Amino acid sequence: MRTISPGRSRRRAAVLLTAGTLAAASVALTACGSGGGGAGPQPSATPSAGTGTAAPSSAPATAAADPFATAAPVAAERPVECPAGGTTVNNGGDLRSALSAAKPGAIIRMTDGVYTGGYKLAASGTEAAPIWLCGSPKAVLDGEDDTDYVLHLDGASWVRVVGFTVRNGQKGVMADRVQHSIIAQLQVNTIGDEAIHLRTASSDNLVVGNVIRDTGNRREKFGEGVYVGSAHSNWCKYTDCGPDRSDRNSVIGNDIAGTTSENIDIKEGTSGGVIRGNTLSSDSLAEADSWIDIKGNGWLIEDNTGIGGGTLEDGFQTHVEQENWGRQNTFRRNRLPVNAKGYGVYIHEGADTQNIVSCDNQVSGASSGPSNIDCSSA
Repeated sequence: MRTISPGRSRRRAAVLLTAGTLAAASVALTACGSGGGGAGPQPSATPSAGTGTAAPSSAPATAAADPFATAAPVAAERPVECPAGGTTVNNGGDLRSALSAAKPGAIIRMTDGVYTGGYKLAASGTEAAPIWLCGSPKAVLDGEDDTDYVLHLDGASWVRVVGFTVRNGQKGVMADRVQHSIIAQLQVNTIGDEAIHLRTASSDNLVVGNVIRDTGNRREKFGEGVYVGSAHSNWCKYTDCGPDRSDRNSVIGNDIAGTTSENIDIKEGTSGGVIRGNTLSSDSLAEADSWIDIKGNGWLIEDNTGIGGGTLEDGFQTHVEQENWGRQNTFRRNRLPVNAKGYGVYIHEGADTQNIVSCDNQVSGASSGPSNIDCSSA
C-alpha cells in the first residue's frame, strides 16, 4: 500500500448489509471434475467470468445475523457441482473421521447444521479422482472464535471444497502445499484475519465464486479477502527462506466486501496468476488503500469491478517489496470507480517494472488520473 491510514472502528452489521451482486465464474464441468475427474485449473485455460452462485436467501438457524442478506441472487451458469453419492456426515466427529479417512475419489457431503471447531484435510485425490467436500450454505463450519484455521487444506492436492459456509476463526480457509484444487462457492465471514489464503507453494488452484464478508476482526492489518503467497518477512518460516512460489493460481468471480485490508493481496514470490471478474468493495477498508495489491510477477488482472468507500486511495496498486518482484503484470478491462484522491491503477517504480496498464480500463473519480504510467493500447 502507498499509505496506511489509521485504523478506525467499524459498525460491521450496517456496513455489510450494503453487499453488492456476486459476479461468479462460469466453470466448465470438465475443469471441475464432473463425475469425479477433470484437470486442475490452469491460468492459460481458466474459465471466463460470467454469472455465478449468489448468497443464500436465509442464514443457518443458529446465525445471529445474516451478512449476505442483501446479496442479489444471480442465476448460475454451470457452477461447480458436487457429484452424487459418497459419504454423508451430520456432526463434527463424523466429519473429522471422514476427512481423516479420505482417499482419491471420496465425496464427503455435509448435511445442513453447525460443525464447530477446526477441520483439516491432509489427503490428496488424483486428476481422475479428486476428493470432494461439499455442503449447502446452511452447512456451517464454525471455529467459535478460538480456532486458528476453520478449514486447513494441508498438502491436500486435487481436492474440491464447494458450497458451504466458513465462519468465526482466526483464518477461514488456509491452503498449504496444495496443488490443482478448487475452492468454490463458499461463504466465508466473521473472520479474525484473512478469509482465504493460498500459501507455501500452493499452485495451479482455482478460487471461484466465493462470497467473502467481515474479515479483520482480530487485527485489521491482516483482514484480506483472498491472499496468495507469503510476505518476504515470512519466507524463512514457510519456504526455507526462499520465495513462496504459490504460482499460476486463479481468483475468479468472487464477491468480496467488508474486508479491513485489501480485497485481494498478491505477495512477492508468486507468478503467473489470473484475477478475473471479481466484484470488489472498499466499504470497510481501514488498513489498506486499494482493492487489489500486486507484488508478484506476471499476473493478469482483468474484468474486475470495484465499489468505493473506506480508506481507498487507488483502485489497484503494484509494489516492489523485493528486488525483481512487482513486475510484468497486466491490468485490462477493469471498471474502477475510485472516487478518491489517487489513481485508477498505481504502478510502483513504473518506469522500471514493465507493468502494463491497458487503455481499456474504465476509471472514474480518480483525482490523480487513470494511472501514473502511460496506458497501452496493445
